[in-house]
Amino acid sequence: QVQLVESGGGLVQAGGSLRLSCAASGSIFSIHTMGWYRQAPGKQRELVATTTSGGNINYADSVKGRFTISRDNAKNMVYLQMESLRSEDTAVYYCNLGQRRLAATRRDYWGQGTQVTVSS
Repeated sequence: QVQLVESGGGLVQAGGSLRLSCAASGSIFSIHTMGWYRQAPGKQRELVATTTSGGNINYADSVKGRFTISRDNAKNMVYLQMESLRSEDTAVYYCNLGQRRLAATRRDYWGQGTQVTVSS
């Protein structure tokens, strides 16, 4: 079992900044992926950014150059620094951890979600 606890969401003006944090605990394997997804009203959940335990990073095109994902492997934490926020960034943001043991199917764990609202 893995638990994810998020913090840092809130209301911010367009052009502003916000930093999200996610703390993971439980049975976390050495090799795993952590990241952020978001879902706006009436839209599908979409990937924002992911990072592997080895340091590989992937961003959605819509956030490249504005968002930065980082992690602390020793603390099992992942962060999302968001800059130059736009109204279209408004969504519920979810922390994700994915891992597998031996040949088992990959298991994904999710945080409770944190609301980010950007006013225009």
